[in-house]
Amino acid sequence: MKTLLFKLVAIAAVAAVAGTAACSSQGAKGSGRALPGSPVDTALVVAKDLPLDVSAVGRVEAISTVAVKAQVSGEVLAVHFREGQAVRKGDLLFTIDPRPFEIALKQAEAFLEKDRALLRNAQADVARYAELVQKDYVTKQQYDTAVASRDVLAAAIKSDEAAVANARLQLDYTAVRSPIDGRTGSLLIDAGNIIKANDTNPAVVIDQMAPIYVTFSVPEKVLPRVKEYMAKEPLAAEAIPNDNGHAPASGVLTFVDNAIDQTTGTIALKATFDNRDSALWPGQFLNVRLTLTTEKGAVVAPSAAVQTGQSGQYVFVVRDDMTAEMRTVEVRRTRGEESVIGSGLKPGERVVTDGQLRLAPGARVELKPGR
Repeated sequence: MKTLLFKLVAIAAVAAVAGTAACSSQGAKGSGRALPGSPVDTALVVAKDLPLDVSAVGRVEAISTVAVKAQVSGEVLAVHFREGQAVRKGDLLFTIDPRPFEIALKQAEAFLEKDRALLRNAQADVARYAELVQKDYVTKQQYDTAVASRDVLAAAIKSDEAAVANARLQLDYTAVRSPIDGRTGSLLIDAGNIIKANDTNPAVVIDQMAPIYVTFSVPEKVLPRVKEYMAKEPLAAEAIPNDNGHAPASGVLTFVDNAIDQTTGTIALKATFDNRDSALWPGQFLNVRLTLTTEKGAVVAPSAAVQTGQSGQYVFVVRDDMTAEMRTVEVRRTRGEESVIGSGLKPGERVVTDGQLRLAPGARVELKPGR
């Protein structure tokens, strides 16, 4: 009895499902509407000029770094700058007590004046002896001795002049000036301290800020292309700070190292930047983009449209009838969010950039609202 009851219930359930399916089928046919397509985002494939560039991580370096040291010893009377201050070439940085050097200069000048007076007297003696020796009032030896004394004093005057010049130079060294335009670092000596000539530790370090270098490395396989395009024209470089707070700085590649690093298989390059706004700071790490050339009329699609499958890379193309076509493509290179397509797409075609997981070849698609 129970078995018969179960059979009747099963037959009724099957009939109900069949009836529901039939009603659904009739309803769909009766309405004349197709099932909705999968919602997707799309973008057009375009042809445009796209730079061919190389990206790397770079480090900012000062072109010139000067460790300022005193060239004479003495007491530091005054410091004429603040730590971290921008200075110009020739600006006064330190004043060393000049009094000992002023005294030395006066002493050297006095010796010079004394010898000049002696020389004038010796020249007069030579002139007198020249007349007397002709009249045999003095011997030839006495005349020669007068001439020798004159010549010795003339040589002494040259030595005195050199001593005066040296004393004046030592006095000039008491005013320590900046040898370059740049920015000062930490002040390592204060007024009142005794500074030594050519001490081991500098009084301050100055870094040149403008122009400035950015050093970076690229794989050795890129070197032939860098040399090829660099021979035609200067290569543009961009420095992109990691904080995204500043716009990229524009510079020019100015240095290619003369050897490849065998450890890393890379070659070191340097680009020079004007850095007039001081956006780049020595020691700063940032992203560098070196533009080798510009590819004209490249076929470009969003990188988000490119998918990878067992057979390689592919995209979904939206056909005019709003169905999806799965198409194999060749991606030559990627730049940011764009991919350069070598084959498989033409400008003007529309590709799916989001929603690919719900698609299959021939599936209907619908654009998301606002797209």
